[in-house]
Amino acid sequence: MLEQLVTLLNMTVMDCLSLPLWTLLLGSIGLVWLLFQRRRPLNAKKLYKSPVQSSESENNLRSKNIDDKILYAGVKQMTIRVLYGTQTGTAEKLAKLLHRNITEKFANLDVAEVKNVKNFDPEDQLAEEASQGNIFVLIISTYIDGQPPDGAAWFCKWLKEASSDFRVQKTLLKGLKFAVFGLGNSLYEGNFNAAGRNVDEWLSSLSASRVTPLGVGDENVTKSQHGGIEADFVAWKQKLLSQISHLIQNGEKEESAIEKACCGGEHSDCQCEQQEKEEVMTSEDEDMEDADLTSQGEGLVDLEDLGGVLKSMKSNKSQAEKSEKPREMITPILRQSLEKQGYRLIGSHSGVKLCRWTKSMLRGRGGCYKHTFYGIESHRCMETTPSLACANKCVFCWRHHTNPVGTEWKWKMDEPEIVFQGALSNHVKMIKQFRGVPGVKPERFAEGLEPKHCALSLVGEPIMYPEINRFVDMLHDKGISTFLVTNAQFPESIRNLSPVTQLYVSVDASTKESLKKIDRPLFKDFWDRFIDSLKALSDKGQRTVYRLTLVKAFNTEELEGYAKLVTLGNPDFIEVKGVTYCGESKASTLTMKNVPWHEDVVTFVQQLAAMLPGYEIASEHEHSNCILLANTKFKVNGEWRTWIDYPKFHELLQEYKNSDGQRTFSAEDYTAPTPDWAVFGASEQGFDPAETRFYRNKQKGTSGS
Repeated sequence: MLEQLVTLLNMTVMDCLSLPLWTLLLGSIGLVWLLFQRRRPLNAKKLYKSPVQSSESENNLRSKNIDDKILYAGVKQMTIRVLYGTQTGTAEKLAKLLHRNITEKFANLDVAEVKNVKNFDPEDQLAEEASQGNIFVLIISTYIDGQPPDGAAWFCKWLKEASSDFRVQKTLLKGLKFAVFGLGNSLYEGNFNAAGRNVDEWLSSLSASRVTPLGVGDENVTKSQHGGIEADFVAWKQKLLSQISHLIQNGEKEESAIEKACCGGEHSDCQCEQQEKEEVMTSEDEDMEDADLTSQGEGLVDLEDLGGVLKSMKSNKSQAEKSEKPREMITPILRQSLEKQGYRLIGSHSGVKLCRWTKSMLRGRGGCYKHTFYGIESHRCMETTPSLACANKCVFCWRHHTNPVGTEWKWKMDEPEIVFQGALSNHVKMIKQFRGVPGVKPERFAEGLEPKHCALSLVGEPIMYPEINRFVDMLHDKGISTFLVTNAQFPESIRNLSPVTQLYVSVDASTKESLKKIDRPLFKDFWDRFIDSLKALSDKGQRTVYRLTLVKAFNTEELEGYAKLVTLGNPDFIEVKGVTYCGESKASTLTMKNVPWHEDVVTFVQQLAAMLPGYEIASEHEHSNCILLANTKFKVNGEWRTWIDYPKFHELLQEYKNSDGQRTFSAEDYTAPTPDWAVFGASEQGFDPAETRFYRNKQKGTSGS
């Protein structure tokens, strides 16, 4: 039997060897293919189970509070990459928030570390991302004149050139799935969200597929679809997460459906919802998305019925707008940022903060320039604002643009009683924290608990608050003087403003071009508003001030222009201050090189005074790098009277109120003598000799030095 088996085996081998070579080769290839197939992982769709098909073990997982996480396993591990291009830091915050949300929701997905797009090389990495079928998410802001942030310039330049270069294949990024969220301000119209729109278009033209339509974040809360950048981002983020879930659950077949929903066709003819006439999703588009048309025959509407549907939708929208409550100005991200900086927030749009000069004078270490120029007691001064919003984005803003912007009041409004009580109570609480602190003088501490001055210049534009007059009246009724600062963009509000102790207007430039460069105003007619504000100032009966902030390489060469502006407003005083460097900020390119020396400021003011008949240098505060020019009407018998008689002001104001405005008063009616140490040219250079100067570099100082 064994011999027969051996013989049979020999015959089989010989028969196989006698087969043609191509037959053996074909059989070998088939054998290798079968072995390879056995080693392949299971298809992702087969591993995914719907809730109905979930096994008992999966149900156990869901019971452990992770039912909101999408578990993914497949042939290829999809990677989600979140990048940002930012100028002021907002895009970075949103990107990190999105990254955290994606990581929490999609437990098993590979989510790359969030990073700045400036550290991402599109030439080397984008094609690789496309080949792997990854999801690429970019959150990018639009800077002045439609430019992308500094760090995103190369990324945008490469995409633009690649999309328009005939030598580059238009399928270069086929396989890449992307989503873009742009940040901008609709007040800039043609430049609104230009960076985001361009990136979205360029990626699509290279055959990348949109996961969700372009997101539009509007910094102008009055025009924003959802009430500001944060709310716009949240709405877009929900759509993005939903579409990613569809991709994971349904695989590659879902991509074409998503792209079709986003763009309505092929890449070359792509007309995304946000890229129609104004390339921004209109409220009508959004209504069409959200309209419930299922009752019209499974979502289909006959052409002749379309007009009625649209009319009904617009009617519903109109009713919704009427019933919609105003949004709060302070958003969660803004609240977190401001509280981190030491603000005490009041209600939905106000804030108070302790000034460093208040702390300084509590210790007997000197007061601010307003103590030198006007005789306020810095330890009794409350710095607050009834409106954190502003209509400018100045390059030297010492708050680094953490406050909201807008051109009109569209937010929820707190009553002035709430703002007043909140500001006063929070200020007193912060003063109480200095009880027993080494160096704090007991008598100063006791006085500090009863503020007598209010600087309405904390941040934002206080004159925007609709009830500013009632708020100011409450301060005066409490015996608190008012120093209100406005950015010269609301001339009508200046005209309607009730008397304040001293009214400031910021005059940061003397030409339209330089004002746009420095203040970065939101109004299109900013220059007309600026000029009208100065003219309105000249009609006010109380003390008025021009505040000039000198920034080297920006506005230090505009002497003649400033002199002309002075003739428009005829201010009582002109404060000229060197810009304060507030550290590195993504919102500004200023450095210490832009900060003038005190000698530079003195020289500038001397030259300006020579061009202004009727004005002379009255005082200086060397510590603040600030000089005061005053109208010579405040120089009586050769002595300056720039200080304020505060009890006299409140007395005159009460007479004005009792007479319903018939008994008016002027700035000269409540002046007080300026002490010798505060006059320009004195050896003290504006430092009160009753105080003790403190040197941080441990140098020994003497009183009055």
